[in-house]
Amino acid sequence: MGAASGFLATLATFPIYKTIFRQQLHAFSIQEAVRQLSQEGLHRFYRGVFPPLLSRTVQGTLMFGTYESCLHILSCRSSRPHSLGDRYTAGLVSGILEALVLCPFERIQNVLQDGRKNKRFPATHSILQEFHSYAPRETLVLGYYRGLGLILVRNGLGSSLYFSLKDPLQDSLSERGLPRWLPALISGSVNGTLICLFLYPLSVLIANVQSQVGKQEILHFQAAVTAVWGNHGRSVALLYRGDHGNSLPEVKPILGPRWERKDGPLVNSASTI
Repeated sequence: MGAASGFLATLATFPIYKTIFRQQLHAFSIQEAVRQLSQEGLHRFYRGVFPPLLSRTVQGTLMFGTYESCLHILSCRSSRPHSLGDRYTAGLVSGILEALVLCPFERIQNVLQDGRKNKRFPATHSILQEFHSYAPRETLVLGYYRGLGLILVRNGLGSSLYFSLKDPLQDSLSERGLPRWLPALISGSVNGTLICLFLYPLSVLIANVQSQVGKQEILHFQAAVTAVWGNHGRSVALLYRGDHGNSLPEVKPILGPRWERKDGPLVNSASTI
């Protein structure tokens, strides 16, 4: 049931996050992004959905399993309750491992979602052929793990903040006599939304960096930041276009393999560059 629900949730929310991706890439309004997707045709509407379908099957297990294992290791050294530092450290390790495992899925997904690549890369296998045409090191650095450094920062920082804050916030709400299920719901929603808003500019940069394929397109870090800032009109408001959808709870299959909790909704997902 869990796998089936995850599969259906990914299919249901994919159009939302594909629209957000186009906003991140081109600084489009919602109407402009939807219009662009409509012009590409229905047959390309779900282009790019297979990587998140595959990654979602391991994302939750990987993240929470790693977190609990790290906490267990830390608790073996001391009989005291888990400290803020313990939760932060375990969350950081969890986010880093998640980034290392799922970065290739996100990379392929972002190339497939870029409408400018429809003709150049008609299917996933054409992207894989491109990556494997590089030298061995470049296959990783310029291919599958393009943008890894940025993803490590986003996932590591996001996971560490989430796991550090979720229990204190939930415990504080529980002390107010609220229904048993409500503190977890509020904690997950508020915590996840604030983290997503905080890290959203980084997700915009990652989307743009990972959509670049080939040495003729790839920019160094400073040039990539300058290009993204310029493409978004040097405006923070334009940089945050799409953040309204990125903050929706329980629909995080796309923008970053990111944060999804068991006991309540959580939002979360070079050189590396």
